[in-house]
Amino acid sequence: MIKRYVKKPIQIEAVELTWGNWNTVCDFVSKEISKKGVYLDDSTLKILPEDRTSNTLGLLIKTPEGDMLARQGDYIIKGVNGEFYPCKPDVFKKTYQEE
Repeated sequence: MIKRYVKKPIQIEAVELTWGNWNTVCDFVSKEISKKGVYLDDSTLKILPEDRTSNTLGLLIKTPEGDMLARQGDYIIKGVNGEFYPCKPDVFKKTYQEE
C-alpha cells in the first residue's frame, strides 16, 4: 500500500549565487565544502578551462552525494545536518518561503 507523507516544517538557511554576493556566498559555504569558484560557458553552462573567463559563474560544492555544481542564480542551501547543496531557483521558490 502506498502512503502519503507531508514534509516536516523545518527552517533552513540559503543564499542565491550571484556576482553581487560572491563574498557572502564564500562566507556562508566553508572552505572545506566549497571546492572552488569556476567560470561557466554563457550558453552551455559547462565549466570552462581555468584560463578562460565568462559572464557566468559557478561554484563546485562537496555534498554527501558527491561534488555538485551550483550555477549563477541557483540557491545554496544549508541542510538540517549542516550539509550544503545547490537548488534550482524554480524548485527553491516552490519549496521554500522567506520568514
